[in-house]
Amino acid sequence: MIPNFEIEILGEAIEFLEKLDSKTRDKILYNFKKSQYKNDVELFKKLTNNIWEFRTLYNSLSYRFFAFWIRIDGKVTMVVATHGIVKSTQKTPNKEIKKAEEIRRLYINNINHQDEK
Repeated sequence: MIPNFEIEILGEAIEFLEKLDSKTRDKILYNFKKSQYKNDVELFKKLTNNIWEFRTLYNSLSYRFFAFWIRIDGKVTMVVATHGIVKSTQKTPNKEIKKAEEIRRLYINNINHQDEK
């Protein structure tokens, strides 16, 4: 079965994952993979026009990884995970959404500058 999209995990998200215990990390990575094949808002949910979140509930803690979609060569769709948090309230912190939007902006600018070379 072919995944619906690829996932790129950026440095800050990798650092966050590496700080977690192995069972938590495995659960999150399992949910990343599962979201590539199954459309489920419990796993991958739209927050704003540009920002989405990967969602994992494990051992009564809510883990969130912020992400955005990008097309490469006009056809391959990829989701880029920017960073992660342990969510302690119902509401997603605006500062985390803004951080994801800024990372998205820098990422896209970097791609555009590479295309100019």
